Amino acid sequence: MKNNKLCHLLGLGLATALLAACDGSPTETGQTTPANQASSESTQPALAATVSTEGMWMPSQLPLLSDKLQEFGLQLDPETMTDLTQFPMNAIISLGGCSASFVSPKGLVATNHHCAYGSISYNSSEDNDLLANGFLAETLAEELPAAPGSRVYVTVDMQEVTDKIKSKLNERMDGAERFKAIEDAEKSLVADCEADPGHRCEVYSYYGGASYYLIKQLAIRDVRLVHAPASSIGKFGGDIDNWMWPRHTGDYAFLRAYVGPDGKPADYSEDNVPYQPKHHLKVASKGPNAGDYVMVAGYPGSTNRYRTAAEVDNNFNWYYPTMQKVLAEWSQVIGKASEGDKDAQLKYASLVAGLNNYSKNFTGMLEGYERSDLLERKQQLEKDLQAWIEANPASAKQYASVIADLQALITEQQSTQERDLVMRYMGRSAMLSAAQRLYRLSLENQKPDMEREPGYQLRDMTRFTEGMKRIERNFNPQVDQAIWTYFIQRYNQLPKEQRVASFDAFLGEAASGEALQEKLSGMYKNTNLTDTKARLAWMKKSPEDFRNSSDPFIQLAVAMYDDLYAMEQRDKAMSGRFAELRPKYMDLLIAYYREQGKPVYPDANSSLRVTYGLVKGYTPPEGTIDGPADGNDGHNGFVPFTTLRGIQEKYTGEDPFDAPKAQLDAIKKSAHSRFYKESLNSVPVNFLSTVDITGGNSGSATMNGKGELIGLVFDGTYDSINADWDFNDNTRAIHVDVAYMLWVMENVDGAHNLLEEMGVAAEPADKKSEE
Repeated sequence: MKNNKLCHLLGLGLATALLAACDGSPTETGQTTPANQASSESTQPALAATVSTEGMWMPSQLPLLSDKLQEFGLQLDPETMTDLTQFPMNAIISLGGCSASFVSPKGLVATNHHCAYGSISYNSSEDNDLLANGFLAETLAEELPAAPGSRVYVTVDMQEVTDKIKSKLNERMDGAERFKAIEDAEKSLVADCEADPGHRCEVYSYYGGASYYLIKQLAIRDVRLVHAPASSIGKFGGDIDNWMWPRHTGDYAFLRAYVGPDGKPADYSEDNVPYQPKHHLKVASKGPNAGDYVMVAGYPGSTNRYRTAAEVDNNFNWYYPTMQKVLAEWSQVIGKASEGDKDAQLKYASLVAGLNNYSKNFTGMLEGYERSDLLERKQQLEKDLQAWIEANPASAKQYASVIADLQALITEQQSTQERDLVMRYMGRSAMLSAAQRLYRLSLENQKPDMEREPGYQLRDMTRFTEGMKRIERNFNPQVDQAIWTYFIQRYNQLPKEQRVASFDAFLGEAASGEALQEKLSGMYKNTNLTDTKARLAWMKKSPEDFRNSSDPFIQLAVAMYDDLYAMEQRDKAMSGRFAELRPKYMDLLIAYYREQGKPVYPDANSSLRVTYGLVKGYTPPEGTIDGPADGNDGHNGFVPFTTLRGIQEKYTGEDPFDAPKAQLDAIKKSAHSRFYKESLNSVPVNFLSTVDITGGNSGSATMNGKGELIGLVFDGTYDSINADWDFNDNTRAIHVDVAYMLWVMENVDGAHNLLEEMGVAAEPADKKSEE
């Protein structure tokens, strides 16, 4: 069962958070009091001065970096940037998995093409493939509803609630009791916060649970697709170029937020009107130059900079190799099952893109790890920490066994990780997952709302309903059966002691081969969960209705419930134990790092962060510079910009290096474009910077020192993938340059209405001639 709070407390890695039980979507957030800044910094450690650009900083921490930020080129007052209702922070938004920003007074949202991919796919059909052709709404009436469940979250408040959480805890609690106490305290805070209609609230833990903040967001639920270039622009280079440099990708798209006529969040309606944000980013007509200051504001998902040596060892020697293989094979299964079926391919396009993305990510993780001494440095750090404890009598009592105790708990957690992974992904069968969630809903509905499991409370029912509806556009029975078969095959490889009795009973003699396929085919044939109306009807039924059902998926969900519930309770108890030990370890680490003069920002946790850096190239590992000259100097390293020349060099006429004819024609005339950059002798396409980002930052606004939009961050370099664990001087983010985005809109797609709305429309020819 998915449980976002459980995921935060267990501190699972990025891959787990994005693709497994924690699906990586930033949990929706909010807050109760009118305070617009973090009310207290009592649990935030002092920040050390650093020449590095490492760190994903909470807005409330920016004044502590004031001298460094201004030295680099920030022209805004860091104090004003702590106020989430003011410019520019009020313009920075979350899409629930990606980041974005308002870029007009009419709720126009700029984000990445790959962040809008699900909505583009949702609105595509065999007769009107928006992924291939692109989409532009020239009027508000032409804008299309985004995929069900799409949201625009505007963070409006952030308040520290550490004392309110920790006052409910005591040293006598076991893991299960501690987990429940934290969860109950969070539910109470969230309920009070969400008494303000139209807002979504969540409690986030920082520094491993050493501090907690309640974050409040306006949750806009009428989101519409406005413009996306063809995938041959928005995804130019495809999986081959993914994570790579040089890069030439127009990874941008536009959405729009709508509210009811009263200005409050509302479900989709033709009567709704564009949301009017308090602030929006001014879109610059030119991007940065080499060496310029840039900053990125967004919602980074998860980093693991403070994990232990044991966790590093396990992730790089078990988890990443395992998942790299699983994701690659999973993608292949979908490809084979959907071969020749255009509709099925469109339904699974977004999932396949994600699987391929993370498969390559994990490959890069492993290669980067092999080149590093990360594990050795972590092991040495723990030796140094232990020596520091022993040399400080005042700390010895508090920290003496923290490292050993945390190590023991991690070892215990890892003992069932193979089974846990397989059972988690068993739910990737859309029908089994729907049946399990619906049955759980019927059980939770028997409880008072405050006692229900997160995800099944009244506050979750809109999202739950949309999830049931969304299956319609993301499900094909043949593909779903193929995916389920793949994970059953992995389940069959588990040792006997890790198997699940109820699932073994279900398989019976039909555990593999033709017998299994016959059994599964019969289930898909005899279920009514493939029908959206039927799924929605099951939301109102009782546990007894489920137990008496003859639907094969519902029967299986009921049969497996007790076993899965027992596993869930074990995980919660372990999570509670982590919630006791992890903060102690982080307190120790912070005290040690402070003494060493090192920065102590919190790991990313899907909440609003600001990072900063410079536009700068880098020197990659020896022997990795090849391919087109555009983007590298051919000898010593990578330069920070690519140009339209690189598109011409890479163009083959076939996916993923195809390009629209209109774009190729426009490139020939680019020297006359207002976006032409003399220093590059072309229009810039993408650029590199030293900002610190991770998954979830996709779509984040890249701003200059004045807070103007000069690009969108969309990726990191292959040599930077390990930055989730180990930031270094060669870590680089990849951005689409605002000049390229505007050049395509003006010269290829004719999006003049949007250019005018953003205030970057070209001057009329007659006015130019007068000047």
